[in-house]
Amino acid sequence: MKIDMNFSGLLPACIGYMYGLESLSISQNIFSGHIPKELGNLKNLSLLSLDNNNFSGTLPPELGTLANLEQLYINSCGFSGEIPSTFANLERLRIVWASDNAFTGKIPDFVGNNWTKLRKLRFQGNSFEGPIPSSFAKLTSLTSLRIGDIYNGSSSLDFVRDLKNLTELVLRIVLLTGTLPSYITELNSLEKLDLSFNNLTGTIPSYMFRMQSLKHLFLGNNSLTGAVPNVQTTNLKTIDLSYNLLSGDLPSGVDTIRQLLFPGLECLQRSFPCNRDAPRYAQFAINCGGQRIISDGIVFEGDDRPLGTATYVVPNAQKWVVSNVGLFEYTENYLQNTSAQVRGTDTPELYNSSRISPGSLRYYGLGLENGTYTVNLFFAEIGSLDRTSRRVFDVYIQGTRRLRDFDISKEADGVLRAATRNFTVNITENHLELHLFWAGKGTCSTPSNCFLGPSISAVRVVANIRPKENRTTLIAGVTVAIMVMLLILVFAFIYKKMIGQYEEEEEEVPVNICTRPITFSFSELKAATKDFSPLNKLGEGGFGTVYKGTLPDGRVVAVKQLSTASNHGKSQFIAEVSTISAVQHRNLVKLLGYCIKDKRHLLVYEYLENKSLDQALFGRNHFHLDWPTRFTICLETARGLAYLLEESRPRIIHRDIKAGNILLDAELCPKISDFGSAKQYDDNKTHITTGAAGTFGYMAPEYAFRGHLTEKADVFSFGIVALEILSGRPKTVNTLEDDKSYILDWVSIKQSSFISCTTHDPGEAPALSSGNVNVSEFSDIAEGR
Repeated sequence: MKIDMNFSGLLPACIGYMYGLESLSISQNIFSGHIPKELGNLKNLSLLSLDNNNFSGTLPPELGTLANLEQLYINSCGFSGEIPSTFANLERLRIVWASDNAFTGKIPDFVGNNWTKLRKLRFQGNSFEGPIPSSFAKLTSLTSLRIGDIYNGSSSLDFVRDLKNLTELVLRIVLLTGTLPSYITELNSLEKLDLSFNNLTGTIPSYMFRMQSLKHLFLGNNSLTGAVPNVQTTNLKTIDLSYNLLSGDLPSGVDTIRQLLFPGLECLQRSFPCNRDAPRYAQFAINCGGQRIISDGIVFEGDDRPLGTATYVVPNAQKWVVSNVGLFEYTENYLQNTSAQVRGTDTPELYNSSRISPGSLRYYGLGLENGTYTVNLFFAEIGSLDRTSRRVFDVYIQGTRRLRDFDISKEADGVLRAATRNFTVNITENHLELHLFWAGKGTCSTPSNCFLGPSISAVRVVANIRPKENRTTLIAGVTVAIMVMLLILVFAFIYKKMIGQYEEEEEEVPVNICTRPITFSFSELKAATKDFSPLNKLGEGGFGTVYKGTLPDGRVVAVKQLSTASNHGKSQFIAEVSTISAVQHRNLVKLLGYCIKDKRHLLVYEYLENKSLDQALFGRNHFHLDWPTRFTICLETARGLAYLLEESRPRIIHRDIKAGNILLDAELCPKISDFGSAKQYDDNKTHITTGAAGTFGYMAPEYAFRGHLTEKADVFSFGIVALEILSGRPKTVNTLEDDKSYILDWVSIKQSSFISCTTHDPGEAPALSSGNVNVSEFSDIAEGR
């Protein structure tokens, strides 16, 4: 019996009463809850596959009564706790795959003592405690053994001495200690040996390179010392000896794609001597997996050279190195590309490609000036993953884990969506190490799509403060400065005479803004908007007029010139800039910069080509917005509002949520704009009493009439916007009768058609107050719950 990828919810216990079943597979579904203990009734069962589900809790001990079970697949099921002792009765097991769960405790001794017929065993990506039981020496029928991610207890290789049928031995991240034993050569069928990321010491015996069957050898990230044996090998296709304490070259005859501009293997050992003595730059950017591109004025160098299973490449500029370790089982492609548009970003060109790895992917910055840097990492899942597949990996920077169990599609809320992560890093030895590492977690539904390891689309590294110049440069700079000062003194009098003939453009710079946008000059914005030409006007509101402008570098922006009637003094303007700069979200309009000149206050925003939502809904040349698009606009706007009201610190009440203040980008992704009347909201206060600011028709009654302001006022306003989106009519229609002109009155009449969009009972009219609405309730509605 096989249940395919369409089922969710609880697994029905009645399956346990289908006594004649010999095979049961419910893999690649989204079942949740506990496994029914009734499955223990299926005494004839020889195959049980629970892979790729969302179960919880422990394995039921009753499964230990399945005495005829031969194949057990429980990868990525969500199980936790220890493996029940009753599983010792499963003595006929031949295949057990039990990776990517939260199993704890020690690996049971009965695995080696009782499961002696095992041919394939996988225990990766769990939370087992070491050591590996010595009883594993009895598993002499094993052909494939994979164990990984063990902590707290070192293990020895002694148990493998008699496992002569092994073709694959992967003991990765299991705290192996000791030296490489000579009896490894007696494993005459061994094709793949991976002992990487352990604590092995000593030298590499030359006989390891002469094993007749061995094709792939991974010994990286240990503490091996000495010179690499200078022997020729004809059978080995892959050798990974990186990140040890070795010297010398790889053996000749290894079929790898190596492009080494630094001689010898020393470049990728723990001392990492590559390019250490010539610090000369303070930034670099890489388009991972793709060709050289320019994005937002920044040059991202190309990184599209093919990498093999154990390879590193140093580009000609010698600013950075990329290295890969790991063997894909079903593909040789270590690059991904897409022609589809990645959403959720203003720079989609950075996400058209990515470099992927089945195990360990490192980027090094070489020859950097020491100092504090910002590291920007760009991710997007552009592979063909289905809903049950998960790419999970860790991210280390300078040896410190900064992201654990990072899942791109989960963080970005879907495939073909962008996710970025920014880190501050202190560089002290002129190099940066970025390490993306697969620790055995994650899964895929079919082997042909089995790309489990790390993936990254782009990297940007830039110094936060310009590094100190070297002594020679400093001396030259001081000399030039003295000469310049003399020239200034000579021409000071002339300059003083001439300065009165020109308009003085003295730009004031607010000093209390934590996240500083760019300061623009008034003349620059005047030229960009063609002297604020009416032809460039995008819109006009209570706080000012917005113009389209084109900067000298070609960027198109929206310039908002605040009106003097808006009563925006300098302090209020600084407060608005501070507020907008402090909030960063993909559904909020991005502030690029500002300008203060005399009493003129201007804000420079990103330009959104599809203008405002009210124009899209009700304009003369409005878009055709289908239902999925309308739902997405509702949902994305709700996310931006939830960020303002619940996630930002301090919380911010917008006070003027309306269709005209929601702008649409090229992909019709909504972004909330116009924070001119926003108020910061203390978590400790129940409400703010203030004069009403906003647009009638969108304002909550208790706020409009009593000045009683809480976050629910924004939620009420958003409810009006949601009704406009769903109904296709504005909040008021003057041509209708009075009892139908306002959208809430109209909805009350039409409520049977809109009942799925309200939180009220079918017999009730929508309340004209926001007092019974909260953000979390509306989030449930927006998510379709």
